[in-house]
Formats: sequence, C-alpha cells, structure tokens
Amino acid sequence: MDPRQFLQALFASAVSACAAAGRIASRLPPAPPGRTVAVGAGKAAAAMAAEVERHWRGDLSGLVAVPYGHGVPLRRIELVEAAHPVPDRAGAAAARRMMALVSGLEEGDLALVLLSGGGSALLALPAAGIALADKQRLTRALLASGAAIDEINAVRKHLSAIKGGRLALAAWPATALTLAISDVPGDDPATIASGPAVADPSTRHRALAVLARYGIAAPAAVRARLESEDSETPKPGHPRLARARAAVVARPADALDAMAALASRHGVAPVVLGDSVAGEARHVASVHAAIAREIALRARPAAPPAVILSGGETTVTLPPGSGGSGGRNREFLLALALALDGMEGVHALACDSDGIDGDASAAGALCDPSSLARAAVAGIDAPRALRCHDSGAFFQALGDSVVTGPTLTNVNDVRAILVRPGGGAPSGGA
Repeated sequence: MDPRQFLQALFASAVSACAAAGRIASRLPPAPPGRTVAVGAGKAAAAMAAEVERHWRGDLSGLVAVPYGHGVPLRRIELVEAAHPVPDRAGAAAARRMMALVSGLEEGDLALVLLSGGGSALLALPAAGIALADKQRLTRALLASGAAIDEINAVRKHLSAIKGGRLALAAWPATALTLAISDVPGDDPATIASGPAVADPSTRHRALAVLARYGIAAPAAVRARLESEDSETPKPGHPRLARARAAVVARPADALDAMAALASRHGVAPVVLGDSVAGEARHVASVHAAIAREIALRARPAAPPAVILSGGETTVTLPPGSGGSGGRNREFLLALALALDGMEGVHALACDSDGIDGDASAAGALCDPSSLARAAVAGIDAPRALRCHDSGAFFQALGDSVVTGPTLTNVNDVRAILVRPGGGAPSGGA
C-alpha cells in the first residue's frame, strides 16, 4: 500500500474503533421504574444520544450539547449546538437547562449522562459571582499557557455550577450513570468533560496552583471564588453521590489497538509508545524522531517495516499575540519533519481523532521525506513556520492536510510514523 494511504487507513481504523455505534448499547442499564433523562455534552454527545435512542425501550427525554457542526438527527433527546473551546451563551443556557431537568428527578428515576471530549467547554455554567466573560477570558489564557487538560479542568471545576460532581448532586436521589468516551490520559471520569456527575478529588488549592504555575492573571472574581471554601467540589464519599456511577465506553487505547492490529495485518511491526504521551508538541516530536532513526539505522526496538504509534495530548505554548494557524498535531508533525531532515523511508501522520486540530480546517496532516524540499521550492521557510506556530499554513500550502470534518468521536490525538526498509539516509530536505 502507498505509505500515505496506509497511514490514512490507520487513522480511519482508530476513529472507527472509537465511534459511539457499538459502544453504547451494551453499557445501558435496564429501564428504571421511573423517568429517564439523558443529558450530556461533547463532540460525540449527539452520536451517543442517537445510540441511546436506538436501543432504549423505556421513557426517555433530555438534552445534549455539541460544538457547532457536530449534530445528528435526534427524536427524543433535544440537541443544542454551542461554542468550543471558548464557551458562549448557548452553552451556558444549555447547561442551565440540564441542571433544571435533573433537579426534578426522584428516587427510581435515572439521569443518564453522556460525555466526551469537549464537554467541559460546552457545560459553561459559571458559579455564583462569576461572569461568562470571566470564564471566556480565563479559558483563552489557559489554552495558550501550555497547561495539561487535567490542570485546565481542575480550574474549570471550581468555577462551575455544574462540573465536578455538581450535576449528580442536583440529580439526587435519582441514580446518575455517566457513559463517557475518554480523551484524557488515564481515562479518569473525573477529568473527562470535568466530571459533572462524579466525585472530584481535585481541590481549589490545586486550581490556584495551576494559575500560579502558568503565570495566569485571573479576573478578580475568579480569584475570589477560588480563595473561598464555597468553590470546593463534592469529594469521594459524599453521601449524595452514593448513586453516581461511571463507565468509560471508548478510550485512546482502543484507537491504538485498532491501528496496531491493522498494521500487523499488513506485515508492519507496531511499536506502541502508549496512549498518554504529553508535553510540548515540538519536544515530543524530537523523541519520536529519535525512535524512528533508531528503527531505520539499528532495527531496534523493531526492524523495518515498522510503525511507531502513540496517543495522548501534547501542548503548544503560545506567546502573547501569536497569530499562527494550526494545532498541536500539525505543530508536532512540522517539528518531526525538521528533526528528521528529509530522512528517506520515513512517513508520518498526526491527527486529532475528533477531526479538528486546533481549528476546523483539518484533523491534522501528513509528512514524508520530500516535505521540506517541496516547502523550500515553494519558498516556505519551515523553521520560521515552526517558530511562529504556523504549521496549519505550512501543510495547507503543501497540500498535505488531512481533512475529515467532525468525526463525532474524540479519543484525543493519534500519531503514526512509518519506517520503511532501506530508509535512514538524510536527503538534506532542510
């Protein structure tokens, strides 16, 4: 198979393995004696709700929120579209309605909570004293800071009236069952979409420490909230969370397993680095390049043909006023191309499983031994593009973007680096 076709087939297998279809039905409980209200948020929430509607035989109503463009037709569960990653009023209104829907539940009822990556931004219900504008400003600062998702969500949970277990508190005495598609390292339900229906082990002190670590000057109302004990979330063992349960129905490891299985069927040795790879995208790229070089030159930890597979979420720290385009996957791939310097026989793909890498223009991109040479011929300065965080424009100009549109799932990033036999010699592409 052509290297690019092979890499894109790997990506397609990862997305297919983690789609809502086939992941929800077996996790649904029997219908309760009372009402069932389904609420949720995230890039996969509409697809998850459609699966619930397809298989649920009892009473069912509810509301889910998805980013603009991520909807599917629903019959019994209402759909709202809102902004991601910076929240807007539509998301705040949807979250407020979800709290109202579950607040009327009684013992014998069920709150079915459908969550996936992106849900935290969509459940934008600020705590008392916090304005939506404050949350928007803080979200932008956190996203640009290079903070990891668990750090960002620790802050979000302590500024929210719905996250960090508060939805489950509102649903008491009903049962609250969370079904989640994970996009976070460790697949912790308390981190996925900021865990609105599970206990929260993080503290307001950790939230304050995150702001201090990344030098974020929070609005006065935000700091006052975090310094108050009122911001603390319900912890494990809280009596009104005794009927809250959670199950992760798809996870990043499932994507890597599917990719590894497909590679093996094609006679390509999979080298799986794990589904929780994190760090600055360009630094992670340098490590991946070193492993690719070791395979090409020394046939370890596997002999070519081999494919390095990894998942997780890297970060990109943006300086103030940065105007570049692209996301962490394309930044990773541009840094990888520069580190490999046109090495023969090495082809790579890096994409976000939700189909959106930073912005809606692409899921990610591809690179090969000719990428830097083609850029030079086109008058594109690759090192400058990396310095300016402009990887999106770089790969768009080369015609190497991977465009899928919303995939309606989200198990974070997937990276695949194919090392073919006979590779290893640099072509001097830089």
